[in-house]
Amino acid sequence: MNSLGFSQYYHSSDEQVIYVHLQCCVDLEAPRQLIQRFFNLFIQGGEYPDLGVNLAVGRIVDSDLANIEFQYVLNRSCYILINRWRKHPRDQWAIPELIHSFEQTPSGLPSCWTAKRLRSLVKRFTQTEQYQALRRLSMVFEEKIKAEEDKKSDNVEGLISRYPYPYLYDHCFLTDDSPDEQRQEIRDMRTQAQETFEHDLSQYLTFKNIHREQRLILPTVENPTLLTDKKLNFSLKHFTGRIDGYHTYDDLAKIFVNQIQNARTYRTFKEELYEYLTDAVDTKYAKKHFNNRLYRELQGTLSHNDSQKVNDTLIAGTCRKLLNFLVVESPQQPHHFVFLDLSSNLGVTRSIGLLLKIVLICRKVKSDLEKRFSILFNHYATFPRDKVFWLVESLENLNIAFGLNWGKLKV
Repeated sequence: MNSLGFSQYYHSSDEQVIYVHLQCCVDLEAPRQLIQRFFNLFIQGGEYPDLGVNLAVGRIVDSDLANIEFQYVLNRSCYILINRWRKHPRDQWAIPELIHSFEQTPSGLPSCWTAKRLRSLVKRFTQTEQYQALRRLSMVFEEKIKAEEDKKSDNVEGLISRYPYPYLYDHCFLTDDSPDEQRQEIRDMRTQAQETFEHDLSQYLTFKNIHREQRLILPTVENPTLLTDKKLNFSLKHFTGRIDGYHTYDDLAKIFVNQIQNARTYRTFKEELYEYLTDAVDTKYAKKHFNNRLYRELQGTLSHNDSQKVNDTLIAGTCRKLLNFLVVESPQQPHHFVFLDLSSNLGVTRSIGLLLKIVLICRKVKSDLEKRFSILFNHYATFPRDKVFWLVESLENLNIAFGLNWGKLKV
């Protein structure tokens, strides 16, 4: 008999029996009790007070498709609880507790073959991308709970919970097979983080513009970024100012987009793109090293299309290949010498500005740029942030550039 008097009336798939049962439980039970219930059902295995739910889990575990299907059932079951707790700050502590329960060892030997197989499937789940995404999400709330300034985590991975980098969320908290409801939750979190960042930065800038005498009698507003005031001011001026003395980044992008309407061939487009990208990169380093390297890269990009008429597909493909070249290609090939070289010689802000020029002429590749930095973020996740401060500054500058060009941030 169902201890909550519900699932015995529900005659749908085994997955639905589990989901509806958990939804009913999360409505009625305290998080601590629910975590124990989750542990007994999915990790300990064996006896469970609701026989119908226990049998549904057993049938899934015993099925021929368990190796494929079970991880999705378990992932969605986690999100049923997480989605409820996330909306109530007093319950958010339960999210990392739930994910930590996968690290606990079940007591005793499994009571039957099904319980033994269940434990094996749970162990496999902890090696999946879904679990890694859950673990990263749990860190956001774990860090939030203990987020006193003097207890700040000093590694790169801890930054995502303490300092909002909304553009990393899709690629750090989701996998290719994440269900729609999970994507919506992360989308909501991303929106909230973006609004928080823009609000906090606007408040800080307003505070800094108040006369010094007035600031002395007002509550202090802290710099919400990890940039020094000097670097923050430079970043804001750079991304909103006239970088060539006459035009902003947005102005130059619009001029270039209009200009390429007249490009006769794809080769011509690449020549004009080279001029557009290097126009404001006027340093000895650029002239001697970077410009030649960029020119060769562009000449070799999709060169079999050189005589074709330029179109949106070619433009997007070119921009994506440029981002691979300038930042990083993939998690499997996380080489990023070019970006390190750029940052060291041009400075982080101007390097991000170069990437911004690409995204402003083809806005559909913004998500590709976000993914490139999520690769770097994950690559350096365990590094102390003071050892890779170029990356921290890059994340901050990108946050500011996105806020000014895609958000509601005004300065």
